[in-house]
Amino acid sequence: MRKWPVFIILLLGILTQGGLAKARGYLFIIGGGDRPGKMMRRFVELAGRFGSGKIVIFPMASSVPAEAGPEIAAEFKSCGAREAEYHVLTRDQALKEESVAILNNVGGVYFSGGVQSRQMDVLRDTPIHRKLRDLYEKGCVIGGTSAGAAVMSEVMITGEERKKVGEDHQFETIEAANVITVEGFGFLKTAIIDQHFATRKRHNRLISLVAEKPQLLGIGIDESTAIIVNPGEVFDVVGEKNVVIYDASKAKIKITTSRAIGLTGMRMDILLPGDSFDLKARKVMRQRRS
Repeated sequence: MRKWPVFIILLLGILTQGGLAKARGYLFIIGGGDRPGKMMRRFVELAGRFGSGKIVIFPMASSVPAEAGPEIAAEFKSCGAREAEYHVLTRDQALKEESVAILNNVGGVYFSGGVQSRQMDVLRDTPIHRKLRDLYEKGCVIGGTSAGAAVMSEVMITGEERKKVGEDHQFETIEAANVITVEGFGFLKTAIIDQHFATRKRHNRLISLVAEKPQLLGIGIDESTAIIVNPGEVFDVVGEKNVVIYDASKAKIKITTSRAIGLTGMRMDILLPGDSFDLKARKVMRQRRS
């Protein structure tokens, strides 16, 4: 049996820590709502840097994927995509090794809005999922909107809570053990993504989660806005509105017997298009000049 030098073993461990080597690709995470043409042309430009530039769309989160797929493909083509195609897969299809062929020579992959659990129920832990991770490591752009944003992080918000609440009374409290999360695709391991953020007043649920998981940043992306996570783990804000970042890593956290959460010393940054944030250093890198 061949013995590897200790330094090589250590290096391999560092490179594969968390299940992903250092990625050369991009994450394009959109908060939902209308998608400005300038923003989507940026996605197309990034896709054009890898493979053939073809964009593959997975619309399975939508309640009407056969309608959402061609609409998104047409949107990308109007923004200059060389080729854009959609695939509505079942779980059985995604589990087949031959299905990976639909990702041959792809430059970008895009997940539609809808219900994020529908997308995950089809693609999580399949050959398609493994191929997506490989493509991202090599240089592909992986993106999505709304539900397609939520699936990007390792800890994924499902949109459900454990409390039984009436209509229009969702997430009215800041409390522990209430917001339901599951495993997402895991492209982003250092943060939890929330979407439609300021528009739908989703502060309570993201604050609750970062209090429970202070090692993770909370990133709330508003509508018509996106973050582009670059290979160096610095993200740029693009679009029209803002991105809210919660950092409870140095906060004092108290949870009462009634599960109410107290937080002191939590940092909050609100970024605008043109701003940049370093995910490793947990700090703003550049702010747009007024």
